[in-house]
Amino acid sequence: GAAGRHPLPDLAVLPAALRAALDRARHPVVVYDGGDALGAARAWWTLRWAGHRPVRVLHGGFPAWVAAGLPVSTDVPTPVPGDVTVRPGGLPVLDADAVAALAATGDGTLLDVRAEARYRGEHEPVDPVAGHVPGAVNLPAGEYVGPDGRFPSGGALRERFAAAGVADATPVGAYCGSGVTAAQAVLALHLAGRPDAALYVGSWSNWVADPSRPVATGG
Repeated sequence: GAAGRHPLPDLAVLPAALRAALDRARHPVVVYDGGDALGAARAWWTLRWAGHRPVRVLHGGFPAWVAAGLPVSTDVPTPVPGDVTVRPGGLPVLDADAVAALAATGDGTLLDVRAEARYRGEHEPVDPVAGHVPGAVNLPAGEYVGPDGRFPSGGALRERFAAAGVADATPVGAYCGSGVTAAQAVLALHLAGRPDAALYVGSWSNWVADPSRPVATGG
């Protein structure tokens, strides 16, 4: 649809979904996945965007937990319904107009975190149009997070983002194909000391839903 493949949760549904899983508002939450930090990062971002704090990501995911010899279970819990209140806007987001402005002004950095071939428009396995948002800088996710979902130190992340053009005093936003890998990029930017980093939730799948939007190819 026009909002992209992975839009923001329906606010008519999200509160009940969170209350079914979360005990109390302001309780700490830890999210994890199979180890690549993609699903966990998007869950972290969604909870933070919905106004829930604190939220942490288990570094290395479930494989790291098992490797540490910590206990596992096959029991399915039935938590008592919680009292979480959704307050959208806890993390900054970008829409297509804001993305175009950020990329065009040169006063900030728009990161495209897809693989280089997709950014350059040489290969597009999912979306109907290949290429990238004009003015966006390519920084593939593999350059700041390992395949096991582990991030380097905050200092190393700051250096990597700085090399891609992210300056301390200027805005930064991230997009990918549909907003999941870009949520992981926002998590990495938080670890690098940029809690103001904005997510283009619709990402490329939203950008190309409007054929009037410009598309760039090449480096």
